[in-house]
Amino acid sequence: MASLKTQERTKERFSLLLLDLEEFYFEEHIAYHVTNISKNERKSRGSFKVCSRSIIFDPEDLTEPILKIPLRDCKKIEFVQKENNPFNEPRPSAISVSCGQVIYIKESNVISPYRNERGLKKINFQLEVWTKTEDVVQTLLQLHRASCLDKLGDQTAMIAANLQSRLARSSFDKNCFQNVTEKPHMECEVEMVTPLVSNPGHVCITDENLYFQPLNGFPKHVIQIKLHRIRRIYKRRHCLRPLGLEVFCTENDFCSDIYLKFYLTADRDEMYYYIATFLENHMTEHTAESYMLQWQRGHLSNYQYLLHLNNLADRSCNDLSQYPIFPWVIADYTSSQLDMKNAATFRDLSKPVGALNKERLDRLLARYRGMPEPRFMYGSHYSSPGYVLFYLARVAPEHMLCLQNGRYDHADRMFNSIGETWRNCLEGATDFKELIPEFYGDDCSFLENKLSLDLGRKQNGSLVGDVALPSWASDAGDFLQKHRTALESQYVSENLHEWIDLVFGFRQRGSEAVAAHNVFHPLTYEGCIDCDSIQDPDERIAMLTQILEFGQTPTQLFSSPHPQRITPRFHNITRSSSLTSPVSELSPSSQSEDSSFEDLTEESRKMAWTSMGTLTQVSSHKIHKEAVTGIAVTRDGAAIFSTSQDSSLKMFSKELKEFQRSMSFSNMALSSCLMLADGKTVACSSWDNNVYFYSIPYGRRQDTLMGHDDAVSEMCWYDDRLYTASWDSTVKVWQCVCDSSSSNKRYQFELLAELEHDTGVNAAGLNPAGTLLVTGCKDGAVTIWDTSSYETLQQIHCHSGTIHHAAFSPDSRHILSIGADSCMKVIDVQTGMVISSVKAEEEQRCFCWDGNSVLCGGQSGDLLLWDLLSNTVTKRIAAHSGAVTTMWMNDLCSTVITGGEDRQMIFWKLQS
Repeated sequence: MASLKTQERTKERFSLLLLDLEEFYFEEHIAYHVTNISKNERKSRGSFKVCSRSIIFDPEDLTEPILKIPLRDCKKIEFVQKENNPFNEPRPSAISVSCGQVIYIKESNVISPYRNERGLKKINFQLEVWTKTEDVVQTLLQLHRASCLDKLGDQTAMIAANLQSRLARSSFDKNCFQNVTEKPHMECEVEMVTPLVSNPGHVCITDENLYFQPLNGFPKHVIQIKLHRIRRIYKRRHCLRPLGLEVFCTENDFCSDIYLKFYLTADRDEMYYYIATFLENHMTEHTAESYMLQWQRGHLSNYQYLLHLNNLADRSCNDLSQYPIFPWVIADYTSSQLDMKNAATFRDLSKPVGALNKERLDRLLARYRGMPEPRFMYGSHYSSPGYVLFYLARVAPEHMLCLQNGRYDHADRMFNSIGETWRNCLEGATDFKELIPEFYGDDCSFLENKLSLDLGRKQNGSLVGDVALPSWASDAGDFLQKHRTALESQYVSENLHEWIDLVFGFRQRGSEAVAAHNVFHPLTYEGCIDCDSIQDPDERIAMLTQILEFGQTPTQLFSSPHPQRITPRFHNITRSSSLTSPVSELSPSSQSEDSSFEDLTEESRKMAWTSMGTLTQVSSHKIHKEAVTGIAVTRDGAAIFSTSQDSSLKMFSKELKEFQRSMSFSNMALSSCLMLADGKTVACSSWDNNVYFYSIPYGRRQDTLMGHDDAVSEMCWYDDRLYTASWDSTVKVWQCVCDSSSSNKRYQFELLAELEHDTGVNAAGLNPAGTLLVTGCKDGAVTIWDTSSYETLQQIHCHSGTIHHAAFSPDSRHILSIGADSCMKVIDVQTGMVISSVKAEEEQRCFCWDGNSVLCGGQSGDLLLWDLLSNTVTKRIAAHSGAVTTMWMNDLCSTVITGGEDRQMIFWKLQS
């Protein structure tokens, strides 16, 4: 399996899975199992393994079973000294074990339930290296005393002390370095975690490699990972404590290359930051919000997105108590054909599994209402080690035998049929489990009994074999292919965000969870209890065991509603009226303007600076005496107008490459300019509280709008409406009508609305359809307004300082804002959630963007090209000698003009 590394089927029969849960394998010795058959001594050579709770003998002869002797069942462990036989030949010393139980494993080299033989037995072993016999016996006696202590907590403490003593007496063997010039950074004791087992040893990290050396040399002497191959690292919560670190050398795989559990959080964090620092130029650390943005815009599939969310929420294929969770998406397992155009084919993703059946939910709610605090609706979880191995028993039989003390589950309770399993999840009193990622992979072996395992016989007399498939699947491969198609379907894409709200988001806990009927036992939630604060060791271990085996809710990733995915508009699918687009819900009048995802993709291609080449400087011109604050261009591109803090409006001729006109309206700075729809008028906002209108044909000021009590900071124009933002904490909306009866064609202004803010408004922008307005204030708040009702749709306090610029993406789904805190924030319009946050090295002042990539100007004067989907700077271009203060781009995205504090305007050409 790709996500659960099972042991290779080789001649190496021993596995850490033969140990009890929470047991350690300490050391190995070549030895002989000595038996007397009719007084003829018989020796079987093999490996004698000393474990913290048992003795294991693995014979070289594969036809013989592995012997496991639990130390708690031992009556006596003796060192039998060597003696001379009648011919005066020395006989080797031996280990004599008297025990009340022997467990036989892999008899005839077949994976099957263990066979327990009870009754007093005496078993002798001779070590190949005689001199070690007495030391091994002393070790076994010490471990035997620990296993026989009355209290589990005392047993655990004594074994832990033995382990720590062994680790302290050893260290990483630096002869294992791949290169003699390697410089070690740190070394400490850790445990390598694999499903159900941990293997103690030493980790060492150098300037080139990460090494793990097991204390017992199993499965090999040293494991090496080259640092430059690492692509992802995650801090993990292991056994409810912040001690885990998981390392991946792949981008899109569930299975990590190594999972380490540290004994000290400080050691874990030091290694994490060392690797992260080393990899700054090799990898990007993604957040849930950055993955959300990629998924929303179709750059991640539903499968990939769920994979990343599971990773970020502490789910790992190496920890069966926190195995990745995937949803049931299909509800039809009886039809002969699967109709993915019919919504009834799919499961309701807005409800947890326990709430899908109303009759069962009513019974659960009746019990819930009569329950004392803390109350819960479901007595079992949707993910636990037992559920994971229920699905994977055919490919991970040794894991199931380990979890269930050497036994398989009852044959009728095995994973026998997909349809029956779904039906039980709908109707069973205690079954609310979701799926695992294997159901959406391409390896169907978990559905087939390819190992010919004897999994038992059901009550109807039939053997447990392959999993029974729904009639719409011709075979296991066809089932997985259709299941994958269903996960990526239109219906699931439009509704998956609701399931994410339940499992990873705001409906995971609290009042929203109660409203969504999504309340599980309190012990399943992160932070529900501090096991370290429990004084009694036995009580603490019992509590921890209960939590780990019962199931754990993922780490909560989102605290507000998850936005919907941007999906193509297919009209041939039967769906409910609830499947509307986010923009349509906010603003019905914008539906005709709303682009499909396919249209957006085409538009994004036009603006994909990262793949289309370079931005080349064409010319630069210093025509102002102070910083340039605004740029506007006529429709034909022949004339460029600019405003400046020097209070002047200037016109530059593109053809003549020189400025031709200059106009001053007042003695205070002009803050912005824009070209009105007639193409003949330039509006200029000023710090003197006014807006001035300049007539291009007449070459003079045409009108003045005295609209505010403080500086006008920015303006927007759409369909004869002018929006003016001001430091007086308002945005005013004006109806502008040109009086054609007048010879001067003057404008008349009617105030339609006054939008109040808490602090001065520094930025304003309209979406392409003119139906939504975004404003950014000096207190760092972004507000989204409906321009038909002038009501506030969202208000998000997302910056810690003044907002310099805010603008909608071309599809109106997102807003990008930049501020004095050097952060760029992407906000989902529908939910108001900040779905991506990028911290720049310096303060950014202005930008243009296509929804994916951002061309922005910073305080240093450089232009930066950011890929928001990966949170990386892909290009840096030297531009101005002072901060870039304003930017303009034409519709074809082929020409860019920037203005800066160095008083220059620079013309750029985007070259393919």
